[in-house]
This record gives sequence, C-alpha cells and structure tokens, in this order.
Amino acid sequence: MKGATPIGSESLCRTCSYAHTMTGYCGSEVLVFCTWVSPKIRVPFKVAECSGYHDRHRPSWDDMKKFAIEVSPRTLVKVAGFRTGKNEDEDDAEVASILE
Repeated sequence: MKGATPIGSESLCRTCSYAHTMTGYCGSEVLVFCTWVSPKIRVPFKVAECSGYHDRHRPSWDDMKKFAIEVSPRTLVKVAGFRTGKNEDEDDAEVASILE
C-alpha cells in the first residue's frame, strides 16, 4: 500500500554484503557507506528497497557446492503398470534384459 506507515524500520544495509556500517553507542549514531556503487557513497537514510542488495547471510555458490551431497541416479528402471504375479527379482531381471 503506497503512502502507508512502514511496518519495519530496519535498514536493508544492516544485512547487505556491500554495506560498510559504523554504529556508535547511541542508536541514532549510524553511518552507512554503500560499496556497490562507484565511487562509494554515504547513505543518509534507512533503506527499504535496493536493487544491489546482497544478503551477507546467504551462502555463495562455492559454499553451496561444498555442502552439497552428491546423489547418483538409480540404474534400474521400474516398469509402470500392474504386477503379473511374478516375484520382484524376476521382474527386475526382465526389465534389465529389456534395457540391454
């Protein structure tokens, strides 16, 4: 809703990778410099939306690859449909012979 009172007053810069933030002892003593733009600029207000925002708590692509678990696909494919009364070993052998 445009023109409404904002719900949160926390600036996006607090969690952005491109922000250099300095906070004093008083809650109002905050300096924020944006390193996304060149040259770096001082941000004089709390930011609600930013096109260059990058959450510093979100893992990078390299971090995600490090923590990923490798999953190999199954080699045996089950045939869809009704069972014929044979046991599963015979069905699996029949499927394997068809696939070869």
